[in-house]
Amino acid sequence: MSHQVKWTRRGEWIELSPGKAIAEAEDRDLETIAWLNNIVGIPEKLLRRLTHEKKIQWSGARLRLALFPSRSLGIDSIWQELEVLYEDDFCLVVHKPAGMTIHPDGRKGEVTLDQIVAAHYEVNGEEAAVRHIHRLDQNTSGPVLYAKNEWAQLKLDEDMRMKKIERKYIAFVEGSVSSSLSEIDLPIGKDRHHAQRRRVSPTGQSAITRVRVEERYTGVTLVHLELDTGRTHQIRVHMNHLGHPLLGDLLYEGSIGLIGRQALHGERLCFSHPFTREYIEVADPWPTDLIDLQNILRT
Repeated sequence: MSHQVKWTRRGEWIELSPGKAIAEAEDRDLETIAWLNNIVGIPEKLLRRLTHEKKIQWSGARLRLALFPSRSLGIDSIWQELEVLYEDDFCLVVHKPAGMTIHPDGRKGEVTLDQIVAAHYEVNGEEAAVRHIHRLDQNTSGPVLYAKNEWAQLKLDEDMRMKKIERKYIAFVEGSVSSSLSEIDLPIGKDRHHAQRRRVSPTGQSAITRVRVEERYTGVTLVHLELDTGRTHQIRVHMNHLGHPLLGDLLYEGSIGLIGRQALHGERLCFSHPFTREYIEVADPWPTDLIDLQNILRT
């Protein structure tokens, strides 16, 4: 459900116009809460906190909520060029290049996407905590979604849990994938013999990948993939299990003759805006290494 509530940001406050009926209601507080719940869809946890901290205020006919309080970044910032695919006061979608991790894991000298996003916030005067909503493997490229405030984080985390955030990928895999393959529904668990790897395992967590064949080359197929679940290495494990490892995916038996990383890219991210609930589709163009790979395969 999307709502047509007009809003303006003023510093840490968002200003809304609920209309005369609510502004002049006999029990204005009660009507305000009902309006925020039923029309605007405020997350319950946030409503409790704002009410408790007296951060919901009327100013004439306008209702003000402190949705954008100053928060520390929570991470050291490192400035680097950042490709922003979508941004507003509630969320940010950025391109993650292959080879970069999202969150620091203690390795010396590594630069992570979270740290670059932190610098982006600093430069733009955003006093927001750096909070990614989902992850991509280090050697997968594609879009990553960030929440800029508590409202966005609560809504987007919930949408992620309810599988309402669509992530669409393309991959170049070995062999000729059958056109009849449309869904892989196989549970994934840890590989006892290899700390980094995952494998299809009857006792694993349920994992569903949707597949569509896009183009065939000699010994290679380009496939579109969609995740219903987000298990670690899900696409890589599923495709390898069916005998179609991703090109360049050394960890899962992929050949590295044509590309030096798994040929996997997040092409599209679709989600409902955390405030307006409007459907947003963000495309992330292919990186040059994949365009080059396709050109080689087509010759």
